[in-house]
Amino acid sequence: MTSSKTNPGNFFEDFRLGQEIHHATPRTLTEGDVAVYASLYGPRFAVQSSDMFARAIGYPRAPIDDLLVFHTVFGKTVPDISLNAVANLGYADCRFLAPVYPGDTLSAQSEVIGLKENSSRETGVVYVRSKGLNQDGETVLEYVRWVMVRKRDKFSPAPQAHVPDLPERVAPDALGHVLPLLARADYDMQMAGSPFLWGDYEPGERIDHSDGITIEEAEHQLATRLYQNTARVHFNQHTESAGRFGRRLIYGGVVISMARALSFNGLANAYHIAAINGGRHVAPCFAGDTIYAWTEVLEKEELPHRSDLGALRVRLVALKNRAASDFPYKTDLGDYEEGVVLDLDAWLLIPR
Repeated sequence: MTSSKTNPGNFFEDFRLGQEIHHATPRTLTEGDVAVYASLYGPRFAVQSSDMFARAIGYPRAPIDDLLVFHTVFGKTVPDISLNAVANLGYADCRFLAPVYPGDTLSAQSEVIGLKENSSRETGVVYVRSKGLNQDGETVLEYVRWVMVRKRDKFSPAPQAHVPDLPERVAPDALGHVLPLLARADYDMQMAGSPFLWGDYEPGERIDHSDGITIEEAEHQLATRLYQNTARVHFNQHTESAGRFGRRLIYGGVVISMARALSFNGLANAYHIAAINGGRHVAPCFAGDTIYAWTEVLEKEELPHRSDLGALRVRLVALKNRAASDFPYKTDLGDYEEGVVLDLDAWLLIPR
C-alpha cells in the first residue's frame, strides 16, 4: 500500500478569496543568521553592524537587517503560496513595523486578497497579504505580493477575477513610529561612513553606487536555504534543466539584498528601510551575473512625529552585467532597458 503524505504545494485552483493561511515552521533568528547574512551580501550599515553604535543612539542592541527579516517571513510563505509558481511578479504596501533582534522568533500568516486567471488558462495570478509576527504576537512586517501560479488542470473553472486596489505608496506619516528616538549628538557620522544626512539629498538626484558583486552558484543557494525558501526553481537543476531557462533561477530577494548592500556607497546613513511601496523583478538572474545598482531620490519628506529623522522615497534599480554610470532604466517606449533586473520603490529613513 502506498500513500502520499508530502506537500505538493497549492495550485491556482486551490486558492480562494479571503482564505487565511498560517504558515509552518517558526524561525528564531540568531547572531549566527546575522553573520551568515553579512557574509553573503556584505551590508555595512552601522546601526545593524555594531551593538555599540546602536546602543549609543538609542537601541538596546543592533537590530537585525530589515531585509533578513523580510526574506525570513517570505520564506515561510513559499510552501503554501509559491511552490508551484512560475514567477514572483511584484510587491506593494510593505511596511516594517517593529525592530527585530537576535533571539526573536518569527512566524508568518497570509490572506488571499485577489485572484485572476491568465488568458492562457495555464496559470493565474494570486495576490496575498502576508504578515510576520514575533514571539509576542506583534506584527513586525506586513506586505502584499502577487505571484503567477500554475494551474493543476488547464480546463478547470476559474474563480471570478478580483484584483485588489493597492496604494501607490505608503503615506509618510505612517513611517518611523516604532524606532527609538535617535540620540543625534551620539550619531557618529565618521563611524557610519558618510557625512551626508537627510538635508543633503534632493528629489531628482541620481546616485551611481559604483561597485559590483558577482553572484556565485553556492552563495545564492546558501542564501535561499538560509530563509528556508523551498521554491523548486531555485534548487533543482535536474528539473530546471528541462525548463524555460535550462538552469536554476536566483531568488529575487538575493538581488534586492545585493542592491541594498551596494547602496551603502552613497546612502550610508539611510540605515532603515521603513517601507517598500512597490517592486518588480524585471528579468531573471543566474549564477555568474554581476549586479550593479543606482538610486534616484523621488521624494523628500519631513516626518510630523519625528524631528530626528527624515524620509527619502527612492527608486533602487539593479542591473546585471551592466554598470550604472549612465543610469539605465527605461526606453522611450516605456520598456525596461537591457540589463535592468530590479525596480524597487522604497522609503528610507535617515538622520536629519
